[in-house]
Amino acid sequence: MPFPSTTSTPTPPPQRPATLPMPLVDPVTMSSTISKGTAAQAQASPQTTRLAPVQITQTPVAQSARHALPTLLAGLFVVRFRALVADPVSAMSTTLPLAAALQVAYAVVCLPVAGSQGAKAARKPRPGEKKRAGNDGATGPNAIVTSLLSLILTLLVTPCLYVVMVLFGAPFLTHRAHTLLCAAHLAVLALFPLFYVHGVDGSAWAVVGGFSAPFDETFGGLVGGLVGAWLGAVPIPLDWDREWQKWPVTIMCGLYGGYVLGRVLGGSLGWGKRF
Repeated sequence: MPFPSTTSTPTPPPQRPATLPMPLVDPVTMSSTISKGTAAQAQASPQTTRLAPVQITQTPVAQSARHALPTLLAGLFVVRFRALVADPVSAMSTTLPLAAALQVAYAVVCLPVAGSQGAKAARKPRPGEKKRAGNDGATGPNAIVTSLLSLILTLLVTPCLYVVMVLFGAPFLTHRAHTLLCAAHLAVLALFPLFYVHGVDGSAWAVVGGFSAPFDETFGGLVGGLVGAWLGAVPIPLDWDREWQKWPVTIMCGLYGGYVLGRVLGGSLGWGKRF
């Protein structure tokens, strides 16, 4: 009987798996792809705008006007108060242009123009260099044009304020002229300075509308005017039977008093603070 062979068959060595060739990567393409991804993430993330408080122009005229003009505005209302009680529509119609003139003077003299932060200053020519046509002055925005545009925006927003006042309880079927003129006074006092310094910047108005802006004279006037007008509605339903309780005399009192107080406090004690 034959014996089995004791010689073992050698096992072949294990084969390594075939490796695929690595594709060549262009470093320029890779860097552009990374930059596009970073830009897409930056666009997807919400951008938050943090407003800085509005600085009053540092000139002797502006510093004097910032204290004199609120006094003139309050004095104008005190002088016209009896006429307001006797005939609200006539008194508000004649007082509105005067209040608008004081606000325009305040904006032009004391406040920075919207977009003036990014304006290029005028460059002085070098010795022997000729001035180029059209480049002899600063490229900043014009204060008069900005005032006119701000007045137009104030006029356009007045019907919106009228609707808001009706929703908050103003007479709807009667006293339409009373409510519309009261809304116009609110727009001129509280919103015109903000239009002048912020323009139509949507991000800035989102911060202002969310009441997260820092206090200054413009934002303080807005808050003071709104709170004062709201508190001015308190005496109307009380049974005191006074002539000055009729619509919208007390609203106007609270509006002017709150605006002046908020403007003064916002530019002094509350400057730079936030809610």
